Amino acid sequence: MLSNAAESHAGRGRARGFTLIEVLAALVIVALGMLGVIQAVTQTARNGTYLREKTLAHWIAMNLITERRLMPSPPDVAESNDEVDFAGQRWRWTMKVTQTEIDSMRRMDVSVRPADAPEGRALATLTGFYGTAISTGGSGGALAWSGTPGAGGPGDGDGDGDDGGTGAGGDGQGATPPTGSPTSPPVEPNPTPQPDPAEE
Repeated sequence: MLSNAAESHAGRGRARGFTLIEVLAALVIVALGMLGVIQAVTQTARNGTYLREKTLAHWIAMNLITERRLMPSPPDVAESNDEVDFAGQRWRWTMKVTQTEIDSMRRMDVSVRPADAPEGRALATLTGFYGTAISTGGSGGALAWSGTPGAGGPGDGDGDGDDGGTGAGGDGQGATPPTGSPTSPPVEPNPTPQPDPAEE
């Protein structure tokens, strides 16, 4: 009788525990969850590094274009490249200068990549322009894209007919009609009040 009670108590104790398969399944689930967390943290770190390098490359390209714009003479139409140290890292830049359809303007395309990166793996590509003035301010003449002032025709180019030409809405006489109605009667000044004879 006593042995049966002991066996029953031991059986109930074994039933409340976990089997080896359940423990292994729990470990597998925890391992998969930790693997996903580690991959997410690694990807975030990689993205942060990539954005940092991309920002630095963009700054280098902006510095190069600004330096060329501050030069007294326009850059030569050619392709150039060099290396520069920036933010504790070695970078390689390539600049391609081309002539635009406007004689006084040139286009500059700059690409920047780490010095150890292969060709064609630029982190930043920036485009800028170098131009010179083709007319002084307040000259009043129409400007042609070829760089010749006053090529738009005689007059001030605003078509209001005040240059003696036949601008839009002009009659060729260069006269501006007066404003207001010519038939409106003149306004008389206030009359001086006359004394009343009855009061005298």
